[in-house]
Amino acid sequence: MSHREHHYQVKVEWKGNKGRGTESYKAYDRLYDITAGDKSPISGSSDPAFLGDASCWNPEDLLVASASACHKLWYLHLCAEAGISVYTYIDRAEGTMREGEKGCFTSIVLKPQITLRPGDDIDRAVALHHRAHELCFIANSLNFPVTCQPTILHSARSSVDEQ
Repeated sequence: MSHREHHYQVKVEWKGNKGRGTESYKAYDRLYDITAGDKSPISGSSDPAFLGDASCWNPEDLLVASASACHKLWYLHLCAEAGISVYTYIDRAEGTMREGEKGCFTSIVLKPQITLRPGDDIDRAVALHHRAHELCFIANSLNFPVTCQPTILHSARSSVDEQ
């Protein structure tokens, strides 16, 4: 197997100086922008529990979203290779973070709801989640459990075009 390296570069620019810098904990906003090349910027802040803006993405949201997206991409790839046609995939992933002397995530639970083409093998589709988890770059990089609780159904229609 090839051991290629991939490198990623992002810019995180803090936008929260209200004129007094970080003079005190409440003297600044937690707003920042994440950019990478020509991609659309992501507006970020901290979680509202840490004086952040609830309308912005926070690092914890982004971590859960990264785990979910990586798993989904591997899953779709594996289904395509196995001849299983996924019509819809919606994950309502949940992450749990514990505060303390050293705060940390304790788990992420992926909860994808998937619709397959009528007649496709649901048992095989469920099994492919285990393989997707084994291959997921993000899950392999985390030091806490990432689990998957899929719900898989067949489409009521035989073609996406008919929906």
